[in-house]
Amino acid sequence: MKKTLFTILICLVMIFSITACSLQSPTQPTTPAKTDTPKTTQPDTKSSQPEVTLVYAEVNPLDSIVGKMAVKFKEKIEELSGGKMTLDIQHSGVLGAENDVLDTMLGGGGTVDMSRISAFSLTSYGGEKSKLLALPFTFVSREHFWNFANSDLAPEFLLEPHENGSGVRGLFYGEEGFRHFFSSKDINGMEDLKGMKIRVSVDPVMTGMVEALGASPTVVSFSELYSALQTGVVDAAEQPIANYKANSFQEVAPTMILNGHTLGAIQVIITDEAWDKLTKEQQDILMEAGKYASEYNRQISEQAENEVLEELKAEGIKFVEVPDKKPWQDACKDIIEAESAKYADLYKKIVDMQ
Repeated sequence: MKKTLFTILICLVMIFSITACSLQSPTQPTTPAKTDTPKTTQPDTKSSQPEVTLVYAEVNPLDSIVGKMAVKFKEKIEELSGGKMTLDIQHSGVLGAENDVLDTMLGGGGTVDMSRISAFSLTSYGGEKSKLLALPFTFVSREHFWNFANSDLAPEFLLEPHENGSGVRGLFYGEEGFRHFFSSKDINGMEDLKGMKIRVSVDPVMTGMVEALGASPTVVSFSELYSALQTGVVDAAEQPIANYKANSFQEVAPTMILNGHTLGAIQVIITDEAWDKLTKEQQDILMEAGKYASEYNRQISEQAENEVLEELKAEGIKFVEVPDKKPWQDACKDIIEAESAKYADLYKKIVDMQ
C-alpha cells in the first residue's frame, strides 16, 4: 500500500512539473531598438512649385554694372527657389535695343518676359512719371537718387505702366551712373557740342536736351552706335562711364566730357503676362531677389565706375572736367520745365529729396 501511494505521488509531481513547464509567463512590452527620432520639418513649398524660366533682356554686356546686377538677380532667384526658377539672361543687345525689347514685351507671346530698362525708355509705354527721373540735372548725387528709390513715392512709378494698361510693371530700381557726352571729335566745353550730330533714342527729353545745347539729335539704334560713330553717321553720344567702356565706345570716340547731365536711373520690369503665370510664392521670390539685386547695384555702382574711369585714363582716353554745371542747367531749363509741367508738384518732391 505504501508503495502504491509513493508511486502515485511521484506521478502527480511529474504531471505538475510538465504542466508548469508548458505555461508561459505574462508578455512584457517589447522595448524597440533605439533609433534616431526624425526631426520635424516644415513642408518644402519649393519642391511643389512648377519650374519656370524667365527670359531677361539686357542691352549691355555682363561685365557692365547692370550686367553684373542681372547676374546677382539670377543667382538669388535660383537660390530662393531651390533651382525651380531661373533667368535666361540675353545680354549685349542680342534681343535688340531697349525700345525693341519693350515693343516685343508689349506685343505679347512671352518671347521676352523681363528686362532692365532706362527710366526714360518707359515714357512712351505708360510710364509718364518715370520721365521725371530722366530730366537733366534732376539728381545731384547718387545718394539723392537712392533717397527717391527708397521713398514712398517710388512704388507708384514702378506700377504706373501696369495701372495704365501697358502690360508691364516695374519690380525694382537701380542706377548705372551719371551719363556724359563722348565724341569722336575733340571736346573741351559745352560750346563744342554745337552743330554736332548727337545720337539719341526715340525720347523727347533727350532730343530736347540735345537741341537745347545747339546740337542735332540723330536717332540711331544702340546696337548700331559703334559703327555710327566709326563712320561719322553721328559725332557723339552719351552713356554712363561703365557702359562706355563695356561697349568699347572709347575705341571710336576717345573723348568724354564729364557733364553728368542725367543719372542713369533704371528699372527692372516684367510683363503682366509673365507675372500672372507665377504662383504667389514665385512672385514673392522675384520681389525678394529684386531687393537683393537693387542693394547690390547700390553698393557696386560708384566703385565700379571709378575703377573703369582710372582704367580708361591709363589707356589715354581724354576726360574733360566740368567744374561749373550752371551753364548746362541754364541751357536745359526750358526742356526741364516743359517736360515736368504735368507733374510739377511731384517733380518738386523728387528734387527736394536731395
